[in-house]
Amino acid sequence: MKQFIREDLQNIKPYSSARDEFSGEAAIWLDANENSLVTEYNRYPDPLQRKLKAKVAEIKSINVENLFIGNGSDEVLDLLLRLICKPFQDTIAFFDPSYGMYEVLARINGLSIKRIPLNEQFEPDWSKLVELITGTRVFIICNPNNPTGNLFSREEIGSVLRAYEGVVIIDEAYIDFNDQPSMSELINDFPNLIVVQTLSKAYGMAGLRVGMAIANVEWISALNTIKPPYNVSSLVQETALALLDSTDWKTIIPTIISERKRVSEVLKKQIGVLEVFPSEANFILFRVADVNKLYRYLADAGVVVRNRSTQTNCADTLRVTIGTEAENNRFLTLLKQFYNDEAKSIIY
Repeated sequence: MKQFIREDLQNIKPYSSARDEFSGEAAIWLDANENSLVTEYNRYPDPLQRKLKAKVAEIKSINVENLFIGNGSDEVLDLLLRLICKPFQDTIAFFDPSYGMYEVLARINGLSIKRIPLNEQFEPDWSKLVELITGTRVFIICNPNNPTGNLFSREEIGSVLRAYEGVVIIDEAYIDFNDQPSMSELINDFPNLIVVQTLSKAYGMAGLRVGMAIANVEWISALNTIKPPYNVSSLVQETALALLDSTDWKTIIPTIISERKRVSEVLKKQIGVLEVFPSEANFILFRVADVNKLYRYLADAGVVVRNRSTQTNCADTLRVTIGTEAENNRFLTLLKQFYNDEAKSIIY
């Protein structure tokens, strides 16, 4: 695994606080220049988020030693690119269309970009994929893909892992909305595999910013070496832990999946909707007539969706997130009203 890490970072020593060097029980902490005149949040947070990690590892059925937690998955991705890639020398690859932050993070880190085109069904040419990404340092796969919602097969990804000489990062932000097992099951089989997940989507904690990397212990050690020492606040750790303990995720996630299916079926029957793409995420991409006019109509009515028309092979598409049943019904009602009004304007 060492061959994947930047040479100039292989021997770096992490920042160490006095508390890291102390073992035992203490009644008085005077080591970190904290303000002792107030209580509750005057102390620095646990830099390794031990309690939160233990809970996440339990839920995800992984070993805590294989888990890194960051300030959202964007921080995790940023740290991984810094750890692996040399600025102004290396290139990363990702599918097009896909999550727009990959390009932003590449630019910030001084990396070149290679976009791998998806066809009109949002699949790559798997037979040529390894050839296309040869020479790149990192290949990021968003699975299920955003904004398209489709799920790439484990078998095809496995073939890439076996043949590719770089690091494969699987961004599984939406993995909880389908039945395909996580690629994290294979982290000890492939030293070039890192899986990134989040509590933002299925677990409803987008406002807390809790992302994670799941990888072999060497990758986790390397990430802990280069990360900021206190990257996840005490308040976030406590709140996320409380929510994981108190919320019935086994009910909530199936509800979202059920609503996704219902909304998709209604969209397929709606006049003006030209195509509804299969989704394994918590959103649906669909193609419509008069996309910009419809987008403005919904926005003026207080319903905000995402216009994805400028992305590759996404002409005339909107992406709608699955909300509550009432929110979804409001969206569908407005959609029907819009095309009814459009039809009347043509007739009269």
